[in-house]
Amino acid sequence: MRSLQRAREDGGGRPAPVAAEPCAHGHAAAVIGSDEQLRAAAVPWLEAGLAAGDLTVLSCDEATADLLRAELGSPAALVSEPRASLRGVRPPDGVLALRRLLARAADAPSGRLRVLGSPAFGAEPRDWREAQRYESVLNRLLAGSPVDALCLYDQRQLPEPAAASASATHPELLTGGVRAANPAFRRPGDYVRDLPLLREPMEQEEPVYAVSGAPTLADLRHQLAAVLAAWVPDREQREDLHLGVSEMAANAFRHGTPPVSARVWASSSWIVCTVTDRGTSYRDELAGFQPAHGDDLSRGGMGLWLARKLWDHVDLLTGPDGLTVRLSSPLR
Repeated sequence: MRSLQRAREDGGGRPAPVAAEPCAHGHAAAVIGSDEQLRAAAVPWLEAGLAAGDLTVLSCDEATADLLRAELGSPAALVSEPRASLRGVRPPDGVLALRRLLARAADAPSGRLRVLGSPAFGAEPRDWREAQRYESVLNRLLAGSPVDALCLYDQRQLPEPAAASASATHPELLTGGVRAANPAFRRPGDYVRDLPLLREPMEQEEPVYAVSGAPTLADLRHQLAAVLAAWVPDREQREDLHLGVSEMAANAFRHGTPPVSARVWASSSWIVCTVTDRGTSYRDELAGFQPAHGDDLSRGGMGLWLARKLWDHVDLLTGPDGLTVRLSSPLR
């Protein structure tokens, strides 16, 4: 319940959700490999935003932020918001950080938001998928909003597949100081659908819990709670994970087609849960990055959003057996 209350506090009383149409402009990437290239790409772009009266934001690692602030003379108008680049938060809270910045930008002289980002991809290949999906989804979530974003992909810090993904997730590229349309850009729905899913090795083994036809939602929730109690030592994390998977079970019972099945694999460091029904609900891979009905959480539509807030990885998988929601997280 504490997690649900936090989610309501985070999601309520904010500006209306941003538009959800494909974006053709305002989201560019620059692939860099040195401090010189970093300065050449970022400094003129930031200076232009400050001069125009944009709300100008750094959303990058501390070393990059310090370098750019020193280069610009540490202007007081330059704002820091690392969460917009998934630093320390999951995707729904990254989107929320951007929405709050958009609300602040309405009071800027230009009424526009300018964000220099440096996406946090994480150390493991399983984490890259979340960052790639987030970068792609933003093209729909921010379409029509007064925002211009430039994302730095630093080849010195990122694994090669992560750096290479910049061309698929950004409608424009900044190369040699010239910003141009990117012919390799892929529509978010297609790109996200084709992202490879790296499964945990334990998913090849017998699950610690399995049910092929849960009789009722209450039964399934109770059984999942017992499994999590046995495998998740941290109480707050256990409550968070149970709330997220319970919401997915509720969606399967209320909007899917029976039977509803569930599987759990667990170890001392990782847990994976799947919930499957034979329906076609939530086939939009881009769902759940903000509440389905906006800030009025009383209308519902926040189940997948809660799951994305409470689990590290959430995947919607379609196949001959119907729809499977796969949730996974490291244990603390």
